[in-house]
Amino acid sequence: MHDLERIESGSLRGLLEALLLVSDDAVAATDLARATGAAPGEVAGALAELAAEYSDANRGFQLREVAGGWRLFTHPAYHDQVADYVVSWDTRRLSQAALETLAVIAYHQPVTREGVRAIRGVNSDGVIGSLREKGLVREAGRDAERGQAVLYGTTRQFLERFGLKGLSELPPLEDFAPDEESRRFIRERLSGRSLSSTLEEAAADMDDERELMGEDFEGDDVAGAPAQDGPSAEGQR
Repeated sequence: MHDLERIESGSLRGLLEALLLVSDDAVAATDLARATGAAPGEVAGALAELAAEYSDANRGFQLREVAGGWRLFTHPAYHDQVADYVVSWDTRRLSQAALETLAVIAYHQPVTREGVRAIRGVNSDGVIGSLREKGLVREAGRDAERGQAVLYGTTRQFLERFGLKGLSELPPLEDFAPDEESRRFIRERLSGRSLSSTLEEAAADMDDERELMGEDFEGDDVAGAPAQDGPSAEGQR
């Protein structure tokens, strides 16, 4: 039996391809440098060459830099067919409520549950819990001005799933507005001043509800908005 032919040890690009194929997450160039024993600058150059090579050849996959690392992706032209063939996570499996909540957190982070509720106009506790389970949202600190309420932000996995290098690549929300009135509404809703006033209105509404419902309010609040994150109907989808 003949020995298998060995790939030349100097083939850095081949080694990088092999490492990227077995990586589930985006891998930083510095990590790949440690794994290959090559200089970080040499690895960065080889990755850029591979990305350009795949793009020029119009291959069925792409090498892109996202979330501070490099990762192989299927070509966007084949996303529909790939989604039908492989049962995997994609944005279409998120409900409308989850997408809305994720957008609020992404564009206004760090933000509290109350802040999300003020912008969406509905209780979003269960949805936030589901997004945390999916690894798209994380706790990002506490708001000292609001009773140490938990602040939420997006995760590195969020950047990877949406193909973003960083939050600076989020497209302006105003680009999705159909007219100037909608764009003005978006600017007002996402400004710190307007959010603060909206939070005060939301708090006033909560006080009114408590006053009107009395003791029944606490029970309804617990049933409709669990204080602790955990498995929810949204998370089971």
